[in-house]
Amino acid sequence: MADVLAGMSAFHLAQMNNARLSAPLDDPSMAEFVEGVTLMNDLADRSPGFVWRLTGETGDGTISLPADPRTIFTLSVWESLDHLRAFVYQSSHLDYLRRRREWFLPHGRHDGLVMWWVPAGRRPTLRGGISRLGRLLADGPSPEAFTFRQPFPAPVPAV
Repeated sequence: MADVLAGMSAFHLAQMNNARLSAPLDDPSMAEFVEGVTLMNDLADRSPGFVWRLTGETGDGTISLPADPRTIFTLSVWESLDHLRAFVYQSSHLDYLRRRREWFLPHGRHDGLVMWWVPAGRRPTLRGGISRLGRLLADGPSPEAFTFRQPFPAPVPAV
């Protein structure tokens, strides 16, 4: 059992998601979403198992690329899949998740979320997350890029 616990703490779960905004962030139709970003970030910061999140120039954790400001990204690290799942589906975050169609355009047949394991203490990059999402879309779920629907266990650390 100690080996299992050691393996669990040697890796953390990175997650990146993206969404295409249905309107610019300064549009009145997006006001509740914009207000909710701060609330959800505060909730994540206080959630069990939260490790880190990428913050943008505004410090809110929602990043857009200059070439496409209507596509936004979030990137965070969690101690485990169970911790992330609890935040996403068992906290008030779920209320915002249920409203996503009010603020975002559908992804179509592909996922906007990708997860992968990182050595504890390592911070993933947005570029790396975008690459992992591309891998997920091209090849399907694998230990290098997966989703809640088909997760993969953390790697076993080398002894």
